[in-house]
Amino acid sequence: MSDAVRVVVCGDEGVGKTSLITCFVKDNFRMQKLQPTLPPLAVAGMEIVDTSALPQERKALSKEVRRGNVICLVYSDHYSYERVSLFWLPLFRSLGVNLPVVLCANKSDLYPDVEAEKEMLPIMLEFKEIDTCIRASAKELRNINELFYLCQRAVTHPVAPLFDAKEQNLKPAAVAALRRIFFLCDRDQDGVMNDFEMQEFQKKCFNKPLAPDDLNEIKRTITKAAPDCPTDKGISCKGFLQLNKIFAEKGRHETIWCILRTFHYTDSLSLKDSFLHPRLEVPEGASAELSPIGYRFFVDLFLLFDKDNDGGLNGDELAALFAPTPGLPQSWAELSFPSSTGGKQCYLIMEELGELEPAILENEAKLNMCDVVCYTYDSSDPDSFAHLADLRTRYPQLDALPAVYAALKADQDKTTQRFDHQPEEYTRSLGMSAPLHVSAAWTSISELFANVAEAALFPGSASPRTEPEPADRSGLYIAAGVSTATICTLYFMWARRGALGG
Repeated sequence: MSDAVRVVVCGDEGVGKTSLITCFVKDNFRMQKLQPTLPPLAVAGMEIVDTSALPQERKALSKEVRRGNVICLVYSDHYSYERVSLFWLPLFRSLGVNLPVVLCANKSDLYPDVEAEKEMLPIMLEFKEIDTCIRASAKELRNINELFYLCQRAVTHPVAPLFDAKEQNLKPAAVAALRRIFFLCDRDQDGVMNDFEMQEFQKKCFNKPLAPDDLNEIKRTITKAAPDCPTDKGISCKGFLQLNKIFAEKGRHETIWCILRTFHYTDSLSLKDSFLHPRLEVPEGASAELSPIGYRFFVDLFLLFDKDNDGGLNGDELAALFAPTPGLPQSWAELSFPSSTGGKQCYLIMEELGELEPAILENEAKLNMCDVVCYTYDSSDPDSFAHLADLRTRYPQLDALPAVYAALKADQDKTTQRFDHQPEEYTRSLGMSAPLHVSAAWTSISELFANVAEAALFPGSASPRTEPEPADRSGLYIAAGVSTATICTLYFMWARRGALGG
């Protein structure tokens, strides 16, 4: 069940939680009394967990909520509706979970005149964790399948990273990602996606072409929603963003996510590390070089961005070339590439700081000997990451050092961190790579040390963008420190070059 979406069904006693689950599984409504709480059921790619609202079952409820991927919160009358905002949603927040909530008004057959939008919109505006709402009736088998589909979709295609329901706009991270995708699909770089480029985009993302009528309908939809986005020459970037905003407003989150994931975006709207840093396996004694197709690709790319046809890329042209990338490789400037080549031999020394952590971090001489710091946290402990942010606040001198973030215990269940930003968002705000997920139980732990060494040798690629680049240092030093309040390790690396004297 590791790939199944775990749906935790919550709500007051008597609202029909068990009936909803039974109707979904059996496709019929049972008039006879059901058992108070059903055991977990695996069905349709989900693990559905029934819960009890009784006070004596609160501990078990909390445990199931913390293990869930999405919460289905059910109410059925005015009293249980009021309890949604007064008890249930505050309870979930107090548990430190950050799960999407699908709000379900059950027994809608008893209240046919209630307007769903007027009833549910105030709660949705107050609690951003509510992904969507739906009215259902177990007795009439109304919207039962739709309810659990929405629960599954809230996990596989979450709306929260994409759309701000209160502002009725795409979120900045989603806009940035979609702008990059438009840039890549605008093959001739003329500022619009023509019909051919739209067809290529459609086939790449959805594996099927667009019918001419469908393409024309898309253009009419854009023009109707945004008259300032003409489509006679093609779809502009503004029009492309407007189209995706329409998808979000109509609940077609799957369409947007299909586009984003085709272009290697994660659920946090960052590019996958495996895409940014693909591994190239070169056998011992062999070498790697560009194929004729690869060579032609770079030549064509150069010609496309050499707008003035002077045989070289000026600053603006180079910036345009690297616009869809994380940026111009800083190692080019640091190593004067391609005029210099060569390498360095380094020795990795690790030391556990323990109780000496504050003393070392306050010691300027010790930090001056350091080339890189590795911030690590326990990805299974919700309180772990906050300690790292606290360290950077208490010791601002650490920001002068290149850094690597690592999420340890990746073999255990990942939990949401109790902090203003999740680790991926936090590192992205610093202009740094997302945390590397590692475990001592995995053979890939060596990748962590390789990343630390690379950060030390090429500090520009691992430095917070808000701080000046660190000065060149003569050694590599790594040390590890474990906080008693949280699992956090700091590694420092000293480099020893040349032969060791004996």
